[in-house]
Amino acid sequence: MVLTAYGAGLRIDEVCSLRVEDIDSKRHLIHVRNGKHGRDRYVMLSAPVLTALRIYWRADRPAGPELFPGRVQGSVISHEAVRSALREAARRCKLHKRVTPHVLRHSFATHLLELGTDIRVIQVLLGHRSIRTTVRYVRVSQAHVGRTRSPVEVLGTQEAKKKLG
Repeated sequence: MVLTAYGAGLRIDEVCSLRVEDIDSKRHLIHVRNGKHGRDRYVMLSAPVLTALRIYWRADRPAGPELFPGRVQGSVISHEAVRSALREAARRCKLHKRVTPHVLRHSFATHLLELGTDIRVIQVLLGHRSIRTTVRYVRVSQAHVGRTRSPVEVLGTQEAKKKLG
């Protein structure tokens, strides 16, 4: 559940309300239904998340349509149960920073940016209407700034000629 939330950049409500039918393993997509403002969208389903979901499915095999069911038959897992699982995972990893489902979402966006993903793609994956909202989500690490090449480094090189010409 936590890996799915991070791996797809899902809001807590979105991960809680996932249904088994929302997982499209053939196209490697997750269908997010009724996201913020009632909008649907698709996000990526990475191979590690799919593997984890398959292991979870074999172990628990939820009875209803909910991927992560609650304690009461026909209900979805509660937000507090997700927060609690995340706190426990952070404790086991000996993390001293506060980790919340929303921090996972910010980390997802920041890590995508640092991997070179276009900001517009990140906007779509997060389900944001405005690029301004997406820009507030991402942070650029000092290490990433340090790895960025200045245009001065490539001026007059074959690389620059290919890209510019």
